[in-house]
Amino acid sequence: MSTLTTPHRPSGAAPHRPYRPSGLTWTVLRLHRTALYVWGAALLAAVAALIWLLAAGPDARAIVGGCDASEPFPIDCGTAHWTTTARIHASGLALVSACVTFQIYAVAVWAGAALTGRELESGTARLAWTQSVTPARWLATRLAVPAVLLTAGTTLAVLLLNWTRRAGRGDLSGGWFTMNVFISSGPVAVGYALAGLALGALAGLVLRRALPAAAAALAAAYVLHEVLDGFRMSLWPAETVTGRAALQLPHGTLVLEHGAVTGAGERLSNNMACVGTDSAAALERCVERTGLTDFWTTYQPESHFWPLQLVESGLLLAVTGLAAAAAFALLRRQHS
Repeated sequence: MSTLTTPHRPSGAAPHRPYRPSGLTWTVLRLHRTALYVWGAALLAAVAALIWLLAAGPDARAIVGGCDASEPFPIDCGTAHWTTTARIHASGLALVSACVTFQIYAVAVWAGAALTGRELESGTARLAWTQSVTPARWLATRLAVPAVLLTAGTTLAVLLLNWTRRAGRGDLSGGWFTMNVFISSGPVAVGYALAGLALGALAGLVLRRALPAAAAALAAAYVLHEVLDGFRMSLWPAETVTGRAALQLPHGTLVLEHGAVTGAGERLSNNMACVGTDSAAALERCVERTGLTDFWTTYQPESHFWPLQLVESGLLLAVTGLAAAAAFALLRRQHS
């Protein structure tokens, strides 16, 4: 008679199990893996598009189709070449820039609906709190994990965007002061993503339901985005010049206000008389004809790009910190 036996295991030894990731970080990644896949796919698509634009560069016309130089209108042919190249680069850069600029809305909606709102509505969060996970630690992990991923991914996209703009004709996508270019060219892009995350998480904790939290987070992100866009050029002191310098500003300058002074000393705002005169004689003739005595322009030069970026980034980080602090305070009050 034979019997089945099991291998001898030392007393007190734990059974061998294959390694599996565990912990709160892994739980967050597993619960929100769909959002992670979508974010990863979007980032890969943006990186691939920017690398293609960077590599294609001046040869884009050869990719989209050549133009026979023997055609009877070679000048028009060259124009078609340039137009095609410009359109490819402008459209590609504008598309990726817009995705980076407006990602705050997607992040805020997801954070409000799925990251906190749905888990509170379904009871998943309360279940976690009964398994030796404090509410504060639960929230900290849900904010930290996506914050790291958003910071890394957005930074990569911004660096590639700037590289692509410098390698080609960056002005095709707009001046440095246009909303999409400004936000997608510096740390402001990361600030918007983190602000959307914090605002969404706070909305989820306040409303504790997925759909209302998503709507509230979207509204908060919209208000923040529009307010900062409206006051952006007021975040750093502008420069004012008078005389002929007010009529011939450096390339890349954003004119905020331009005016003239009459012979009676009256200041006329938004008066574009004599703008663009190319010589002292032409300016003198224009002054005699219009009866003006002086000109002035208030503007933001391109050199103010980084001061404006840093100030706006600081405001966004302040909003992020306040929203996160409010979320923790609300959670502590609810479970004290």
